[in-house]
Amino acid sequence: MFRYLTAGESHGPALVGILDGIPAHLNLDVGAIDATLARRQGGYGRGARMKIERDEVEFLAGVRGGTTLGSPIAAVVRNRDYATAKVRALMDPLTGSGEPLTNPRPGHADFAGALKYRHRDLRNVLERASARETAMRVCLGAICAQFLEALGISTRSYVQRIGSIVSPEFDEWNQTDVEASDVRNPDPGTSERMIAAIDAAKAAGDTLGGGFLVRVDGLPVGIGSNRQPNLRLDGIVAGALMGLQTVKAVEIGLGAGVAGKPGSQAHDAFAYDDAAVVRGSNRAGGIEGGMSNGQPIVVRVSVKPIPTLSKALPSVNLHARTDAPATVVRSDVCVVPAAALVGEAMVRLALTAPVLEKYGGDSMQETLDNLRRSTDAAAGLFEQNEAENV
Repeated sequence: MFRYLTAGESHGPALVGILDGIPAHLNLDVGAIDATLARRQGGYGRGARMKIERDEVEFLAGVRGGTTLGSPIAAVVRNRDYATAKVRALMDPLTGSGEPLTNPRPGHADFAGALKYRHRDLRNVLERASARETAMRVCLGAICAQFLEALGISTRSYVQRIGSIVSPEFDEWNQTDVEASDVRNPDPGTSERMIAAIDAAKAAGDTLGGGFLVRVDGLPVGIGSNRQPNLRLDGIVAGALMGLQTVKAVEIGLGAGVAGKPGSQAHDAFAYDDAAVVRGSNRAGGIEGGMSNGQPIVVRVSVKPIPTLSKALPSVNLHARTDAPATVVRSDVCVVPAAALVGEAMVRLALTAPVLEKYGGDSMQETLDNLRRSTDAAAGLFEQNEAENV
């Protein structure tokens, strides 16, 4: 069984993750994991916090000599901000104290979390609700990326929208161009307009949301299941992405656009090309009946503007019971480029469980053997039936 957990507060000593179920003998490229963590910290519109942190993974268990052991992997990403005397005084697990935060931010977890957990200090809610926690998800997702890549499955993304600036949609794109862009869009003109929109929002004391696209290539047919609702691959992927802070909508394939299409324009017709089954379109986004169909998985994700504005929204002081501006904490103007990278991580984490359910394996050799046997059997399925019918 594959599963993962994260722990840690935004300004606490560290973020901690447990990844259980990765087979033994996966050779980890730690430099690639650290590079992915660094990419998450980039992107135009990020705040001062990202200039402080230098995220790097430390392994405490489950890895020896750079290779997974098949036992639970324990990983740590330290918070450098915690090393400052001011932050340590606030967030030390045993002695931390300070003036309570009392003014909830609209759109954040502050208010609902305070009532749910009966905290009078909103800091006890917002520290865990902060998107800083996603650094560990990116770390664990980067491990899953290396597992999936060993099976021929790759994941990439680009930013489609920031505020009112919408990018052309690309069926194919050069990922090098994406990584070279400060807003992770492969089109230079679109990138410039997105940067200008972020600058305008910053000058106005405002924030911007947007959207990104994640694409998965190489996923074999039959990952996921139609047998039970919780096993459907579209539900698994969408649920993982909706679990991200700031995400408000997830679309697969045509997404909401399918509602306005007649059936003749909503599905992907089959044809034979030199004895191979092909499709002329990918309107389903690579998933039919809750299972992967062999085409690329295409997911579009919409992200709200972050709720911490430098020009604070109206709120209340819960202690004084008066109207008051929302709490202002150090934050970003736009997180969409970083959110795209976290979205990749969540898709990788979401896919790893059903891939392992399909192919199993206590070691990478066993998983790869199972994948080959399954692929070979599927390729010869109808030829075998014809021979039996004869």
